Order: sequence, then C-alpha cells, then structure tokens
Amino acid sequence: MTIIYSFLFCGFICLIAQIIMDNTNLTPGHLTSMFTVLGSMLAVFGVYDMLIEKVGEGASLLIITFGNTLTNYAYLGFLKNGILGLFSNMLTGSSTVIVATIVISAILTLFTKAKD
Repeated sequence: MTIIYSFLFCGFICLIAQIIMDNTNLTPGHLTSMFTVLGSMLAVFGVYDMLIEKVGEGASLLIITFGNTLTNYAYLGFLKNGILGLFSNMLTGSSTVIVATIVISAILTLFTKAKD
C-alpha cells in the first residue's frame, strides 16, 4: 500500500506543478524554487517528516526534499557550530545529490540530442 501512496503523492505534486505552469507565466525554474522553499517550510514545521512516514520514501524523491535537506542540515550545523554552522553545514547533506545530478546529466547528454 505504501507504493500506491508514494505514487499518488508524487503524482499529486506533479499535478500541482502542471496546473501552475498551465495557468501562470511561471517557468520550471520558478517552480523549482517554489517547491524548494515549500520543502524548507514543511521541514521547519515538522510536516515533511510526517509525510515521509505516511507516504513512504516516494516523498523523498521530489525537489521538495532538497529544501527539506537544506533546512535539516542547516539546523544541525547551527546546533553544532552556532550561527556560522548554518552556512557551513547547509550543503553537506545535499552535496552528494548535487554532484550525482551533474554527473548523470553529463552522461545523458552523450546519448541524447537536444531539440531545436
């Protein structure tokens, strides 16, 4: 049943993004920023961890998770090193994901051709 919940949650987030794109002049870059901030806000209030418990790991595959990860690691850095820890620890947890995205994108460009 968790697989179905994960699928429905991811589909719901994509549906929201598509509705926003169809009815506004926002670009995918705007939506990415909005969902990252939304993930941060959900992490601050503790809602995102409850979502992951209810929905399963499917909730951790979206761009919203990036905001959640940034917020959680910034908070851990604050607890460990004070105010400077906010900035020094923020990208620690998400650096692996960022590097993996860049490497996978570079590999995929070798096999695909951009449309004109």
